[in-house]
Amino acid sequence: MSKFELSIFDPNTLLPHRAGIAGLALVLSTLEIDDALISWEITEDTVTLNCDCSDKEALDWLVNQTYQIDEGMLNVPALNLSGQGKYTFSQGVTSTFLQHSKQRTLDKTPMLIPFKVDENQPEILVSHRSMIDCYYLREFKGVFNSKNKFSSSISIKGHHLPGLVECYINGEYEESPSGFIPLLFLPIACNYYLLQNGRYALVIPEVKDLKSWVYRRRQLSNRSYRDFRSPSAGEAGLRLLLEESLSENLQLQKVEYCEVYQLGKQPWDGNQSGLKQAVYRVRASNQVLSIYQSAIALFPSKVKVTDKGESWLAMSKVLPWIAENLVNGKPWYGGFYEFRKTNANDIKYERKGLISMTEHLQPHEKILFDSVQGAFSVYLVGQNKQATKQGRPLDYVQVTDKVIYRLQRPSTQQEFATALVDFLSQFRSKAARGLGREIYAWIHGEEWRKARDLTMLAIATYQSKKKDGVANPEEELVEIPDSDSVAEADDEGHEISL
Repeated sequence: MSKFELSIFDPNTLLPHRAGIAGLALVLSTLEIDDALISWEITEDTVTLNCDCSDKEALDWLVNQTYQIDEGMLNVPALNLSGQGKYTFSQGVTSTFLQHSKQRTLDKTPMLIPFKVDENQPEILVSHRSMIDCYYLREFKGVFNSKNKFSSSISIKGHHLPGLVECYINGEYEESPSGFIPLLFLPIACNYYLLQNGRYALVIPEVKDLKSWVYRRRQLSNRSYRDFRSPSAGEAGLRLLLEESLSENLQLQKVEYCEVYQLGKQPWDGNQSGLKQAVYRVRASNQVLSIYQSAIALFPSKVKVTDKGESWLAMSKVLPWIAENLVNGKPWYGGFYEFRKTNANDIKYERKGLISMTEHLQPHEKILFDSVQGAFSVYLVGQNKQATKQGRPLDYVQVTDKVIYRLQRPSTQQEFATALVDFLSQFRSKAARGLGREIYAWIHGEEWRKARDLTMLAIATYQSKKKDGVANPEEELVEIPDSDSVAEADDEGHEISL
C-alpha cells in the first residue's frame, strides 16, 4: 500500500504546491469514495491519499476523474463551470500550463464563439481552437518505474510550470512524488486573465485552510468572460483578493495574498510567448480593497461596437494605473502628473470616474486639492467675464490648457513650489484661507511630487458648481462641457459615443 501525506505547511512546499494541494482537495471533495480506487482524508492543512493498487493506476484514475475534454474545451467537473467558465478556464490553462505545442493538441481551424457580456449590448465573438488532447489526459512519461511505482525523482518541463524554472539552460526541474502530485492539480486553484496587451496573467492564491478554501472556491469558480479580462497583472491580483473578501466565509482563513505571474516573451526563448516576465506578490488591506472596489465599479469594461457592427470588450486605461499604484503601496492617484501627459484623451473620456474617485482622498490631501480647485474656479470666473465682454463663449479647453501648462512646466521642486504659490496667490479662494502652513508643508516637503499629482488631478476633475446645485456667492459659475457628450475614437479609429 502507498500512502502520501500532502501538507500545505510542509517546509518543502512552495506557494504553487500549496495551491495544488488545495486543488486536489477540491476534486476529492466532489468524488464518491465507495467507487474509488483510492481512499483519502482531508483536514484543514493536509490531504492524505491511500491506495492498494499501483501508483500508476491510482494517479491515472484520479487525473481522469479530474480533467476531461468537453465540446473542445478542457473542463474540470469539480468546478461546475458554465459555458463561459469552461472557455475561460480552457483558454487560461492552454495559454499557461499547456502553452507549449508539445503539451496539447489543438484543432488547426479556429471557430468563433458568441458570448453575451452585457444584457443590453450585442454579443461579442471570441476565437477558439478546439482541444483534442493534452498532457493531463496522456500517459505520464518518466513518472513511474518499470513496476509502476513513482520514480524517486520526476523531471518537469519548465514551460509546463511557468515561472518555476528561470531558463532552460539550468536544466529541468526535479520533483519528488509528493511535490509532483500537487502540481497536477495546481491549474484548478489558479485564476487566469487575458491582459490588455494580449499577454496572460496567472494568479496563484495563498491557501491557509483547505476546507475553507474549498468552500470559497465553489462560490467563485464560475467565472465569466468579463472576469477573464483584466487590463494589467497588478489589477488581476487585486481582482482575486477582492473576490475572496466579498465571499460568504469571509472571516474564516481568507486569502490574504497571491502571486501573479505576468507571462510573455523572453530574449532567451523566441519560440514561446508565455514565459515569466514579472512576478507580483499582491497583498491588500481592507482600505486598499475598498478603494479598488470603487475603481472597478467606476471604470468597468464595456462592450463597444464599430460602424461595421463588430463588437468587442474595451478595457479602461485608468483602472490599471490605479491598480498598479495600490499594488505598490502608493496613493491611488500616484504619478498622475506623468500619467496625464500620455493619457490625456483617456482621462477626458473617463473623467466622471476620476471625479468620483476623489472621494477617497484623505483629509490632508483634500486641503491641497480643494485649494487648487478653488483657485481654478476663481480663474475661470475671470476668464468667463473676459469672454463675455468680448462677445464670445468661453473656450474651456483652451483656458484649462493654459493652467495645466503653467503648473506642469516646472520640473524641479523649487520651480513647482514657485508656480503653485503664484497661482494660488493670484487667484485667491476661500478654500485656501488660513491653510498656508499646510500648503507650504506639501510643496516644500518630501512629498512634493504627490502635491504635483494632486494639483494636476484637481484641475482635471474640476466640475462646475451648477451641477451639484451648490453655489458660492463670491464666485460666478462657469458651465463645464460634459465629456460624455464628446465622441470617443476607439483603437481602430472609429468614433463611438459614450
